[in-house]
Amino acid sequence: MKLTWLNYSKFLAATLLLAVLTTSARAAEPTALELIKEGNRYVGEDSKDKVTQIRSEKSVGGLVPNVWFVVFYDADARMKATEVKFGGGKKLDVVRPFRLFERAKGENAMDRTKLKIDSDEALKIAQKENMLEKIKLTNSKLTLEKSDDGFPVWKVLFWAEKARDPSRTVDIGQVVINAEDGKVMERDLHINRID
Repeated sequence: MKLTWLNYSKFLAATLLLAVLTTSARAAEPTALELIKEGNRYVGEDSKDKVTQIRSEKSVGGLVPNVWFVVFYDADARMKATEVKFGGGKKLDVVRPFRLFERAKGENAMDRTKLKIDSDEALKIAQKENMLEKIKLTNSKLTLEKSDDGFPVWKVLFWAEKARDPSRTVDIGQVVINAEDGKVMERDLHINRID
């Protein structure tokens, strides 16, 4: 094939497009379940995959949180937990937190094979609630942990714009989703707070 200016331009355009797509794919925030694998790098062998909780901070600038805490059961730690903090997919800190009222237990570790719904899916499921259709959601906070019944659940807490003052936001409640099958378990939404 003869190299012409047209062929060279097409090659250059294809290369540029590939570079843009690769960069945007890397820029996407990792999901909570993806962070378990990353967190395993920072805990002892006995703690790998023994996750008792994953929680985010309140999201900033949109609904997808970018600061996450992955809590592993750690039999060697004083309060039986090691917490790995991530920001933008990068490890920020590893601590053995002191929780006066909450002590991690080995039986609270979730079975990773049963975790079918990731944080991005849980957020989408919660947003589909009929009560939220006409509301401008601004922030979210997610927590994955075992329910009192022993199965893993996502608790998705939302904030929304105030109706009369869009520069202010208010906590409007949460949606609880089964992390095994994606079914909504509970709705505790308070839409009247946006007035």
